[in-house]
Amino acid sequence: MSETKVTQSRVRQVILLLGQGFGLGRIPFAPGTFGTLPGLLLVWLCWQTADGVYLVVAAMVLVVAIWIAGRSAQILGVPDDPRIVIDEIAGILVAFVLVPPSSLALVIGFCVFRLLDIAKPPPISTVDRRIKGGVGIVLDDVLAGIGTNLILQLLFRALHLDA
Repeated sequence: MSETKVTQSRVRQVILLLGQGFGLGRIPFAPGTFGTLPGLLLVWLCWQTADGVYLVVAAMVLVVAIWIAGRSAQILGVPDDPRIVIDEIAGILVAFVLVPPSSLALVIGFCVFRLLDIAKPPPISTVDRRIKGGVGIVLDDVLAGIGTNLILQLLFRALHLDA
């Protein structure tokens, strides 16, 4: 095998490793749920920083996720393969932007995010059906993240749910 093909093969492996959430997307049941877990770890790490750092990390992950998700779909030959879970990682980061850090927020946010991502109420379902490629793969999860964030803001800021 030529050096170029070896390099291309390694690049594809790295893309799939990231796209599949370090292999968690390959779990045969509930890959999206398991694929969200690295995102929760990233949320917790970002909560240890300033809000501005969290926002920059979330924006960077979002941009990278769109590219990785699109390339992963091309490599796998499936438009929105369930093994691709980097979109869950990006979406869960959005879910916790500016949410007061707590274990309770993590649990509630995880459950609400998964519910919205699985049920796909409008407009999430519309985006999921109509927008294709990396943007489409990621955008429905970002919308689930925004919905989750609004619920968490209501619970932890407006209603002052004790964390």
